[in-house]
Amino acid sequence: MLIDTHCHINMMVKSTFDTPLQVTDLPQAQMIVEQAHLQGVDIIINVGTRAIENQNCILLARTFDSVFSTVGIHPNDSDTWQEDFELLKKWLLAKKDNKIVGIGECGIDMHYPDYNFNRQRDAFKAQIELALEHDLALVVHSRDAYDETLRILEEYKNNITRATMHCFSYDRAFAHIVTEWGFVLGIGGTITYPKNEELRTIVKNTALQNIVLETDAPFLPPQAIRGKQNHPKEILSIARYIADLRGETFEMIADATTRNAVKLFGLNLSS
Repeated sequence: MLIDTHCHINMMVKSTFDTPLQVTDLPQAQMIVEQAHLQGVDIIINVGTRAIENQNCILLARTFDSVFSTVGIHPNDSDTWQEDFELLKKWLLAKKDNKIVGIGECGIDMHYPDYNFNRQRDAFKAQIELALEHDLALVVHSRDAYDETLRILEEYKNNITRATMHCFSYDRAFAHIVTEWGFVLGIGGTITYPKNEELRTIVKNTALQNIVLETDAPFLPPQAIRGKQNHPKEILSIARYIADLRGETFEMIADATTRNAVKLFGLNLSS
């Protein structure tokens, strides 16, 4: 069994962001889920980014047995975060029926020049506290915000017990700090990119208990399909790549990362 801990099926089946899924989109979503199953990817965590896409994530989770949802406010979508935050609280009132297993993706993104740090920080902290209140996993997005992200997370390091650094892209020092705090590193197709030697070094030297697998589909495809739409079925190729990189068996990687994902999101596989 394999688990894709970070995917956006809703964005794979639509041509535009922030539009509601239609009934006519569901057969394509079903095909994506079935193709993943054929490659041993039995569970997909579909991750929210803002109001409409959160609704889409919940719809997909309620439609497909093997899909679960997170709801959150992406830092680049935090312009109306207070309004969206009220919706998060509303959806969490029925978190079991909505199959919500995490809050996020949320965090700090200083990549684009027009970012508003104060707004991102306030939205991030509110979502951290919401995850703690509801005992849910925290899905952290951080881009070009090394120190800023650490400073915020450090405030909560003694309280956060389940969190993932999505699409980990920082250095060994950052990895050491957050794994010491109990976070796991979300590792996806970027590990296969020729220039990403730093990430390969980190993954080779990080305890397997601190790693989960993700695709971020439709984004960040592995090198072999670069330029094409990513897909949750690519978790298989990512797991195989990591097994070769670490000199361990595929079964070891699959079993450990699945256990880590189950613990991270509090999944009850028996149900």
